Amino acid sequence: MRGIEPHRTPMSAGQPAGGRSLGVAVVDPIPIFREGIAAMVHRTLGLHWSGQAASHHAAMQLCEQVRPDVVILDSALDPNCHLAKLLNAGDPALVLVTLVRDTNRTQQYLAAAIGAGAHAIVPRAVDSRRLAEAVRRAHHDRRYIDPALSALTARPKREPSPRAAPVDGQLVQPKGAMPLSRREYQVLQLVAEGLENSGIAKLLFLSVETVRTHVKSILRKLSARDRTHAVTIAFRSGILVPQLDDSAGPPAAVQEAVARSTR
Repeated sequence: MRGIEPHRTPMSAGQPAGGRSLGVAVVDPIPIFREGIAAMVHRTLGLHWSGQAASHHAAMQLCEQVRPDVVILDSALDPNCHLAKLLNAGDPALVLVTLVRDTNRTQQYLAAAIGAGAHAIVPRAVDSRRLAEAVRRAHHDRRYIDPALSALTARPKREPSPRAAPVDGQLVQPKGAMPLSRREYQVLQLVAEGLENSGIAKLLFLSVETVRTHVKSILRKLSARDRTHAVTIAFRSGILVPQLDDSAGPPAAVQEAVARSTR
């Protein structure tokens, strides 16, 4: 399975008396960081490990197939909060815990994350005890803000909603906008990885004709000439973000699109 490492643990593992344990998954580009969170989950009473993912597409597959109770999400992997919105749309019962890096430690980002459905906001540098507490509190109360970030969420700045603007003669959605459906977003992610319609169909368990329909819809919504142009527009507008997984470089199609978007 591409980019997914699911893990199923019997419900009795780490289960407190009189209750069920919570399945926790992590979406983060750094392997050693994912392993550290997995170790924390394994040793914490009341939690069990549901798996890990290093990309948006893998995260969506993981949540669809394993259905964890809680997902811990790295802010750098979701700078425009698109993934948070899509995961929430796919499973309204899912609890999202966003780990905020210093580069995203702003009122604007925290307001966007909360607006996208994050139930807990925690610094990425938090210790394991505080992270475990954030997971529990977020699941129980559906809202937890780490004290270190509470000042930034007191009065989030409200920005006027940006409008789509032409770039190089093409209408480009503003950063933060998500014109695509959940399935279209998955298809676009795989197009960016260089997959053809047949390969996308196999991964998403769809017919080739259905994939073709989604691609046509993506091109129309992004005002793109072709698949490569759609990926370029998506990176330029922030709909897609470059792959951050440090275990391997991004696919050639992604490299080309990123290069085009910075010209």
